[in-house]
Parts: sequence; structure tokens; C-alpha cells
Amino acid sequence: MRDIFVLLCLMCVLIGCASKKQQEGWLKDGIYDVSVALSGGTGKVIVESPTKLTVKDGEMTSKITWSSPHYDYMIVDGQKYLPVNTEGNAVFEIPVRALDEELEVIADTTAMSEPHEITYSLLFCLKESEEKTEPVADQTDNSIMEKSVPEVPGHPFVSETERTYAKCFRIYHYEDGYEVIDVENGETYLLIPEDGKIPDGMKEEMVVIRKPIEKIYVAATASMALFARLDAVSSVRFAGTDAEGWYIDAARKAMEDGEVLYAGKYSEPDYEMLVDGRCGLAVESTMIFHSPKVKEMITDLGIPVFVDYSSYEKKAMGRTEWIKVYGALLDKEAEANAFFLSQMNQLEKLEVSTDEKKTVAFFYISESGVAVVRSPSDYIADMIEEAGGKYIFDDLDVKQGSSSVNMSMEEFYSVAADADYLIYNSTVQKTLTSTDELIKKSDLFKEFRAVKEGNVWCVGKNMYQATDITGEFIADVHQMLSGENADEMTFLTHVE
Repeated sequence: MRDIFVLLCLMCVLIGCASKKQQEGWLKDGIYDVSVALSGGTGKVIVESPTKLTVKDGEMTSKITWSSPHYDYMIVDGQKYLPVNTEGNAVFEIPVRALDEELEVIADTTAMSEPHEITYSLLFCLKESEEKTEPVADQTDNSIMEKSVPEVPGHPFVSETERTYAKCFRIYHYEDGYEVIDVENGETYLLIPEDGKIPDGMKEEMVVIRKPIEKIYVAATASMALFARLDAVSSVRFAGTDAEGWYIDAARKAMEDGEVLYAGKYSEPDYEMLVDGRCGLAVESTMIFHSPKVKEMITDLGIPVFVDYSSYEKKAMGRTEWIKVYGALLDKEAEANAFFLSQMNQLEKLEVSTDEKKTVAFFYISESGVAVVRSPSDYIADMIEEAGGKYIFDDLDVKQGSSSVNMSMEEFYSVAADADYLIYNSTVQKTLTSTDELIKKSDLFKEFRAVKEGNVWCVGKNMYQATDITGEFIADVHQMLSGENADEMTFLTHVE
């Protein structure tokens, strides 16, 4: 019976999904002419434009035709796609997240002596003659929400959780243990205590989450560190990352021991496993909005979905302050507040100089030889500033919503050659172990001031999952800038 129930739910969602999207202003099902712009790489290849965009059941796909036959696969959002043809220039059919928004992809070329993965950006735009709705905003302005306190009928408002850095959530507390989490540009969640009832007259648009919350599906990778910090991995039963993908010890061990099961990534969850395993909550990142049908399916199966917007926080410590949200969900507010205070204490201990700030470049070199740097509005730049440094790309002109920027080595050199420090981002590549390895990526590095003075550092693969200890990364950068003991660092290693 449960299998039949699951099947019926999935069929209903599939039937209703497209019509709902049409109501909300998405493109209707059909085929559209779109222009596609390619950036990144060496500039020696192009993609065919215009091309066709297919919309079916609310999902968009497009065929990408390269000006070369030497591409054997593409990677989009971690998923590998093979060519759809066997002769002529390589053609791929790939998913398209959104129009008028850059999509970062990886394409593997066999044109060189050895295969190389090259990072590109694709920008899809409807031709002016096509019917088009206004794109839904995908960014928050990070302003403090000027909203009135939500009403919970029969349960008077008591207090609101204090926030120091975070701008994207508010937590309200009411009598009898009821709570409301209000997410900026997101949804509003009503937390009902054990044995509590949904109040009569409650607004239907609130997502109801009943406590205690157990057998959680964590598809938002960055959230797992906060579960681990609250000693709450035992509340997690399913994950969207397999054991080999975790750099969080508690998560990896729980999966190796069979206590947490891999239930598929956010865009392809195992619905039957979630239902049979009586999943009590799905925690998703905003990536779920690129697969809205999945969110609707999970909801229709009776599993509430909580979307984590911590990546929208402009202040790095604001991301860590989301531990208060998980403290509310897991009835661990005291532990969450105590831990966040410990991270704030990390910053208070730093003696930031008022003298001229030393400049820092944070980057990596792609397989195609392009320098990839972080946007000046990104939280990485904020952490460097908090540590007492100056992000050298602070005046870079970046398209709104982009967290990273591709630059030619010549462009990168013109800005970063005189930087006091270089931090190489090894979260997406193997760890940099020597400056010789850096110079092999480009001879221009021989002329960089930081290379000559021995001020090259590297950050490891665990940084992006370590949402909980942002303060320690800031402390590491401060130690680097002040010349303190490098052996005591958590994230940074000196490159000889």
C-alpha cells in the first residue's frame, strides 16, 4: 500500500507541476529560440547561437553545439552529461537553471595531449520576439526584515531570538513552546511542540513542522556542520552527499556506520527511501529552486521542506549564526547560542591593526589557465576584511548574483601581482604543496610579490563544509597577516 501511495503522489505532482509554474509566471511548455553566450576557456572555441530551449513540465533543457568535436563530456551541477551525437562537432543536451543568469559548466576536451576539464560560463537569453515573463529575483538585499511579528492564535508572543550578524532569518517565540522561523525571501515555518496542535485560524501559507524532528534528510551540505556542532547528527537519517564527499568527521562516520543513509542528491532524491524511512524533514539549500518539481514532490509526500538561505548572508559570521535556526528546530537553543558566542569571542581576541591594511588575493587557476576569483561582495572577501586585511579585488565589477569571476592570467596579474599575500583555493582542486606547482600553472607567478617574499598560502577542501567555524578561518587569516604561529591554524597552510 505504501508503494502505491508513493506512486500516486508522484503522478499527481508530475501532472500538476507544469500548470502551477504557468500560474506563477514561468515559461509555458514549448520550444523557444534563445541566444547563448560562452565565456571562459581559451577563447578558441564557440558554441552555436541561437539555439533551442525546450520547456517541459516546468524544466528547461537546451542543446549545446560546440565548434569542436573534441569534447567527450560536460558537467552541470555535479552531473555528467555525454554527447547526444556520434559524428561531427560535439552536441550535449543539458539542464538550464534560469534565463539571463550565468550557468557555470565544466567541459572535458580531448584536443590536448591529455584530457583537460575546462570551466566555462553559459548565459541563455530569450530572443526579443519570444514571449517572456520577468525572471523571479534570486537574490536578497540582506536588509533586516521589517515585518510585524507573525500571529499564532491562542499563543501570545514572548520574545525574539537576538541576531548579531545574520539578516536572512528571524525566530519568534510564543507561549506553550510554539516558535516561528521567518526566512527573508523564503517561507515562514511554524514549529509545533510535541503533543501540540495546529492553532485554529493559523495562516495556511506557513509550513508546519512538528517536534521532535527525527530522521531528517540533509541535502544542504553546508548545514551538516551545524548539526554536528550541536551534537545532533543522530537526528539525521538521510543525506544528499555520500560518505566520500564529507569532510565533516561526524557525518562521514555516521554514514560509514550505516546510521545515515545516502538518499540521493538534492535534485534526484530517493523518494521511496524517504517515505519508507519516515523522513520527518528535508533540509535543502537554495539550489532546490533549480529543481522546483523535486521540492513539490517531497512536500506532496507529506514531508515538510526547510530551505536554508544562509548562503545569502553577506557577512561571513551571519552564515555561522544560522546555527540558531537549527537550535530552534532541534530544541538546542542554549547550545547554539553558546557556540555562536564562542565564535564571536574568536573575533574579539583579534587585535586588528589600524595601519594600512595588507592586501590579499583569494583564487585558483582552472584547468584552462583562467584565474577564478571571488566576488568582492562574497563572504570570503568579508572574512579577509574581518581579519584585518584588504581583499585586492574589492572594486571588481561583477554581475549581480555572481559569487566568482573568471579572469585571464594577464588581467589577474595586473591586479594581484603586488598583493601582499596569495591564498590558493584548493577546495575545488588538489592541494597546492609548493610555489613551483603554482609557477607551473603560469610563469607570470614568478613576478608576483607574494611569491618572491614567500607569502603564498593554501586553503584545503574542508573549508566550504565548515560553516560552523567561520571565526576560526578569520583567525587563521589574521595569524597569516600578523606573522603568528602557522602551526596552530585550522584551515590555512603555508606553501613553501
